[in-house]
Amino acid sequence: MKKRLICISCPVGCELTVEVENGKVISVSGNRCPRGEAYAREEAVEPRRVLATSVKVLGGELPLVSVKTDRPIPKNLIPQIMELVKGLSVNAPVELGQVILENLLDTGAKLVATRAVPRLPQEPLNPGVRPAAGPP
Repeated sequence: MKKRLICISCPVGCELTVEVENGKVISVSGNRCPRGEAYAREEAVEPRRVLATSVKVLGGELPLVSVKTDRPIPKNLIPQIMELVKGLSVNAPVELGQVILENLLDTGAKLVATRAVPRLPQEPLNPGVRPAAGPP
């Protein structure tokens, strides 16, 4: 079976043709550099992507923190990983680069915060003000 791909390894965007038999790459053509061949070999058999999404933050100045995987993960696992991420929450403060989750679905990839989210400031207590009394 032949697959046609556009290489995304560099700005040239070579039109690649990949011949695959029994799940193995037999040949790659159309690439102008070795990066194109490597891209085609991976993309044709087991495509991988870096996943960027967000996770709920509890007690933070923002309700969400942006996160991404620290390496490409198998593209076919993205729906399962998104289901896992939907149920996650992290307590503020969140630091840039903080690992939110290790070894996503046994891929070895970490889910890492891509920004900081400070904790909501606590309201200072005013010793001269008494709390309102309840109903009489």
